[in-house]
Amino acid sequence: MGRVLVTLTAAAAVVACSVATVAVRRRMKGKRKWKKVVGILRDLEEACETPLGRLRQMVDAIAVEMQAGLVSEGGSKLKMLLTFVDDLPNGSETGTYYALHLGGSYFRIIRVHLGGQRSTLEVQDVERHSIPTSLMNSTSEVLFDFLASSLQMFIEKEVFNLSQPVKRELAFTFSFPVKQTSISSGVLIKWTKGFAISEMAGEDIAECLQGALNKRGLDIRVAALVNDTVGALSFGHFHDPDTIAAVVFGTGSNACYLERTDAIIKCQNPRTTSGSMVVNMEWGNFWSSRLPRTSYDLELDAESMNSNDMGFEKMIGGMYLGDIVRRVILRMSQESDIFGPISSILSTPFVLRTNSVSAMHEDDTPELLEVARILNDLGVAEVALKVRKLVVKICDVVTRRAARLAAAGIAGILKKVGRDGSGGGRRSDKQIMRRTVVAVEGGLYLNYRMFREYMDEALRDILGEDVAQHVVIKAMEDGSSIGSALLLASSQSVQTIQSL
Repeated sequence: MGRVLVTLTAAAAVVACSVATVAVRRRMKGKRKWKKVVGILRDLEEACETPLGRLRQMVDAIAVEMQAGLVSEGGSKLKMLLTFVDDLPNGSETGTYYALHLGGSYFRIIRVHLGGQRSTLEVQDVERHSIPTSLMNSTSEVLFDFLASSLQMFIEKEVFNLSQPVKRELAFTFSFPVKQTSISSGVLIKWTKGFAISEMAGEDIAECLQGALNKRGLDIRVAALVNDTVGALSFGHFHDPDTIAAVVFGTGSNACYLERTDAIIKCQNPRTTSGSMVVNMEWGNFWSSRLPRTSYDLELDAESMNSNDMGFEKMIGGMYLGDIVRRVILRMSQESDIFGPISSILSTPFVLRTNSVSAMHEDDTPELLEVARILNDLGVAEVALKVRKLVVKICDVVTRRAARLAAAGIAGILKKVGRDGSGGGRRSDKQIMRRTVVAVEGGLYLNYRMFREYMDEALRDILGEDVAQHVVIKAMEDGSSIGSALLLASSQSVQTIQSL
């Protein structure tokens, strides 16, 4: 009996030892897997690093590229396009105007009534529609007929009566690179933000829309063709004359600013009465060796429809941030099983939208329930809390980099026009810091609190508190569309609908 007991005890000890060994091995294996994904995160942090010195080098590079783009066509990655806009609205405009805004993933139609004072601006109707994905790769005829049809339905809903027929005036806000030939005409340079209608390159955009309107028998004249940043600047200037630049952070990103005409060397005789003109930078194509580019950026660029193009926009635009985060999570999933089996959904490009990144990044629930929900939608279910925290950190790293690069872009504009306190730019600005307003629009800035806070913080760091106190970042909603209608009003002497 004693021998049996000893044998059983020994066997139990062996089993217990084996179980303990297996448990230890599992813990060690788990630690190795965790160490691997932490290493991936650490590499991402290092690659995305944007110390103040690097940001200031970027500011200098942007200012230099701006100058080069003003000197000659093709002299810079920044196209520095002339807009023929020099008469910005001041509040004295009157009449009723329409605007149609074609953005990245949506279009918007508005009607604005102006009564001759800033306080009498009335946005009477707004409609926002998503762009069907099929239209982004269709034909110009299909796309513009869709826009014309939507505008026709918008007008047919109007409940007011006119005593006599009056020609409606429309501002077409177009958020893609266009070489303007006048305030009301311009040819498409290239599509961005997922659009790919090849036969339109070199076509007059205003004429394309006007033709579609004419086919439907609509008595509407496309009287202004306006980049969305220019519309935002117009709206900002309408409310605050100190507004000298505008930036859009939405699906993509771009900026414009007010430049002296004598600084626009590539145009021998810009016809302006004010001595200045709004310049559309098309800064999405900015490139510098100082940009903190990662392997995930390279992969995204290589797989995009416009590879080797729009490098800056792909690091700061709302269309891309979600996919960068997705690629990091996918890489971790491939290197370790902490996310469970590799999800086929997670392998789908652009399946993770930036608004979901924002929701995960700003999830303040103790168990990060919003992170869990979004990961579940991506086919990643029931991950540990520490893994959810890891995902939040990925969102933070990618968003912080984007926001700090965006701040460097704004500071670059301020340096070019002598509003950064460095004494460069305009001679008259060397001795005194004047109040400077930069209008900012776009869902990425308006709706993503952490992006906004990181950008504002970085801009203060770059400029220094003494200069930053004179710079105002003014957020706007629907500014591009409303501002385009205001620009149309400030440039029109034709009859419009005076009252509704």
